[in-house]
Amino acid sequence: MTSADVLGPARRAGSAPPDRSAFDRPDSRSASPGTRHVASSDSDPAGPDEPPPAPDPARTPPRRSRLLADLAGLVHERAMIDPAAPVLAVTGLARERRMAAGEGVEAVGAGGNPHRLRQLLEARTQPGCRAVVSFGIAGGLDPSLRPGDVVVGTGVVSEEGRRAADLDLSATLLNILSGVGPRVIPADLAGVDTAVLAVDGKTDLRTTTGAAAVDMESHVAASFAGRYGLPFAAVRVICDPADQALPAFAASALTPDGEPDIAAVFFAFARGRARLGDLMRLARDSNAAFAALGRCRTRLGPGLGIPAPER
Repeated sequence: MTSADVLGPARRAGSAPPDRSAFDRPDSRSASPGTRHVASSDSDPAGPDEPPPAPDPARTPPRRSRLLADLAGLVHERAMIDPAAPVLAVTGLARERRMAAGEGVEAVGAGGNPHRLRQLLEARTQPGCRAVVSFGIAGGLDPSLRPGDVVVGTGVVSEEGRRAADLDLSATLLNILSGVGPRVIPADLAGVDTAVLAVDGKTDLRTTTGAAAVDMESHVAASFAGRYGLPFAAVRVICDPADQALPAFAASALTPDGEPDIAAVFFAFARGRARLGDLMRLARDSNAAFAALGRCRTRLGPGLGIPAPER
């Protein structure tokens, strides 16, 4: 299913309310084996002729109290969002960071290292942004996706469970990006702390999460957004497809700033860990992915296409 199938022609944010139908999921959707969901039950055991018993504060489930407190805090934090603040683009590679930066956008990245990215975001004493967007390339998990296809995240699945994306923001981005490439789809992303290089690893991750693509920043970005009650969205472009393994040296071929580490690539060749064919294929797929990501960035425009909240 493409975004054109769901949403029709592309519409600029503000021209019409975003179509959220692609993101609305029925409660009966089966959960993937590796995914946790929070459910609540307010069923009333009282019969039709008996009034429901008065609630006993002493017996109020502590879990529900915590949830209500968290919800109240979230509403308060959302009310405190500064509409003049930039959108925070969370990236991995230096090329992604340079591409995301622009009017109304602050771009950050940590060289594809999720641990360092967490430290970078935790060092912010204030969020300093009005929304968080995970922006960059990703590995394919859905076998039908090819290099250059675009995934607008409906949520992020990681070891901590599933964090949903903001439906309104994600639908807005999907509307804007409709038709920007061969395929633009709404789907979940998988977030991991260790690069998934092998085809079998991608297959297993697809089975346990149901996600269409995997990256190493989206789960960190979603967690940061959730901590401050900020809306979260993700735009990821497929680089390596599900049926293609990444060369072993790819996981260590970056500098801490996210630039290609030429020395690491040279030593991989010298030690027989890299082949010319692997490099040529990776370069071809990377070029397709970054060309599509560039088209997405141009189409999104200032603020990554996210309208500022009303004051």
